[in-house]
Amino acid sequence: MTDARFAGIDWAQDSHAICVIDAAGEPLERLVVAHTKAGIGKAVGVLRRHGVAGVGIERSDGPLVVGLLAAGLEVFVMPPSRVKSLRGRYGSAGNKDDRFDAYMLADVVRTDRRRLTPLRPDTAATTSLRTLVRARADLVQHRVALVNQLRAHLLTVLPGVVGLFCELTSPISRAFLTAFPTQDAVDALTVEELTGWLAGQRYRKRPPEVLLARLQDAPTGVTGPAGTALAGVTTAYLTAATGLIEQINALETQIAQALAEHPDGAIFTSLPRAGTVRAARLLAEIGDARGRHPTPAALAGLAGVTPSTRQSGQVRMVAFRWSVNKQLRGAVCDFAADSRHANPWAADLYAQARARGHRHPHAVRILARAWLTIIWKLWTTGTPYNPDQHNALQKLLTQTP
Repeated sequence: MTDARFAGIDWAQDSHAICVIDAAGEPLERLVVAHTKAGIGKAVGVLRRHGVAGVGIERSDGPLVVGLLAAGLEVFVMPPSRVKSLRGRYGSAGNKDDRFDAYMLADVVRTDRRRLTPLRPDTAATTSLRTLVRARADLVQHRVALVNQLRAHLLTVLPGVVGLFCELTSPISRAFLTAFPTQDAVDALTVEELTGWLAGQRYRKRPPEVLLARLQDAPTGVTGPAGTALAGVTTAYLTAATGLIEQINALETQIAQALAEHPDGAIFTSLPRAGTVRAARLLAEIGDARGRHPTPAALAGLAGVTPSTRQSGQVRMVAFRWSVNKQLRGAVCDFAADSRHANPWAADLYAQARARGHRHPHAVRILARAWLTIIWKLWTTGTPYNPDQHNALQKLLTQTP
């Protein structure tokens, strides 16, 4: 292809540097376009006019990538970490320069195209589900951090409430802190008053006498005017945590609806202990572009559940794989770790790995790799998981004790 042309785009928040090169690597056109509808349209027009055979870019999503794919252009994604290491090919300085990076991305597509995998976009349903799942995960992290702050605050101000009920985020814990926000209010409680309040909350898990004894045996918090003032801090933390919990619940409702409507939803909800959010997370991170993972090994490698092997001469090293899709690894390992509580085959594989001396995270990755072989088969054939057709599981179940 002596007349082939290639392009590289250095993506930025407000503008994008573009470089088009010929088959010999000589620049044909350079330009910078704004990150606007008109700018993206101009970029697509330039690339189509040159008839580029491939476009190198550092990210896989966003309006610019959507525009490139809609125009029928073949896009190759190179993460910033790879781009940083590639700069050494073109000089020793390694300095960041938008115009140079755009040229370098184009030249790498020109020279290494056979080693690169074109971007295979997921459907809009999967992309939307991924956004919902990741947004929920972000809010959960914020909730955990905020509840930890609330717990640390209460250990000083109102220690008896910490551990009184199952969790500080539970409705009964939040209701109690709203009704009795100070140490003085807690100290004034009688068995009769607590019994009436618990009845109003329809709480029957523990007797009022037991709860009151725990409150009275706990260290005394801050009393008097200082306690009243600090109750405002308690209320602030509580209000913020309640808001996060409500938004998480709202996202989970959306996730459940999106998962139920997704063509691949039944595949992932059929997995043991997958539930709704976990199944949605697996689906969202694996995606529905079948061509992206041509083999189970390709999927396992991207998920980082296979070791990285390095060999030089007589030296062979097997190490943890760092350069992976961390979101996918988190989803797969979370599922695998819990699946062993519901699936005897998974429990047996995990136990074998632990017996060989592997620590829990390593044993989970071994189990995750085995699960991905099954998930890949289900995913490529569009078939839900059926334990009766899982040969390894059935063989284990029929073994004589």
